Amino acid sequence: MDWARQGEDVSADLTPALERYTKDVQAAEIRTMLSGELDQKNAIVTIHPGAGGTESQDWAEMLARMFTRWTERRGFGRDVVDLQPGDEAGIKSMTMVVTGDYAYGLLAAEAGVHRLVRISPFDQAARRHTSFASLYVWPELEDDIDIEIDEKDLRIDTFRSSGAGGQHVNVTDSAVRLTHLPTGMVVSCQNERSQHKNRASAMKVLKARLYDLKLKEQQAKLDQLGGEKKDIAFGSQIRSYVLHPYQMVKDHRTKYQVGDVNRVLDGDLDEFIKAYLMQKALGKLTLGGAPDEE
Repeated sequence: MDWARQGEDVSADLTPALERYTKDVQAAEIRTMLSGELDQKNAIVTIHPGAGGTESQDWAEMLARMFTRWTERRGFGRDVVDLQPGDEAGIKSMTMVVTGDYAYGLLAAEAGVHRLVRISPFDQAARRHTSFASLYVWPELEDDIDIEIDEKDLRIDTFRSSGAGGQHVNVTDSAVRLTHLPTGMVVSCQNERSQHKNRASAMKVLKARLYDLKLKEQQAKLDQLGGEKKDIAFGSQIRSYVLHPYQMVKDHRTKYQVGDVNRVLDGDLDEFIKAYLMQKALGKLTLGGAPDEE
């Protein structure tokens, strides 16, 4: 009997089983840190580029791909409800609904401004550029959540769906844009061929955003009553992805970093999410801020 060959076969069988076991343990470990009321919900995710035109729009599309690949690794479902292509490259915005256990709790750890440093593929002089894009995350709410929206507070516009073309592009003005006049919030949906379905999807996103705004206003009042003072962290980058002059992805809140940028951009985000959730549970998070590297 060829014991060496038999050992190789067993090892080959055990390796993927061990990898699956490790992933299951990691997933269970992360779930124990997700105890928020809404953490188990599906997530509504929107990505917007920062200032900078084509550079930032291209970075926004790279982020969209990164989170799409992350959902694939997780086995989550996703439905892109709105996608606005950039003028030359990239995207101006994208909104998708991510479905799966704890999708909101996990993706909320990624909400914030993401920063890219690279040699620009759009610069003929091959200079280094810094680009920013923002990720916003809201929980998908049940229909019975009490969020009242008065019709007179809405402006409803219809338009023709944008896209690269093809047989599924709308030939009628079935895409819908909702503007909530009291807050100025604007939500679009264009993935359905039916105007009625697009309006229903846009209304669901709008309700989620208004609910999130309501919770934040309530928390701000509690903080004021309690005398709690917080640094203003809005607009501060939570993470930097440096492609030049060296390779590094660093989270500025947790200080967790890795050197394999391509792996991260390919959707390998769980260690960053785990580090954030662990430090959040321990109350040791910093609030972002200026990066300490160029």
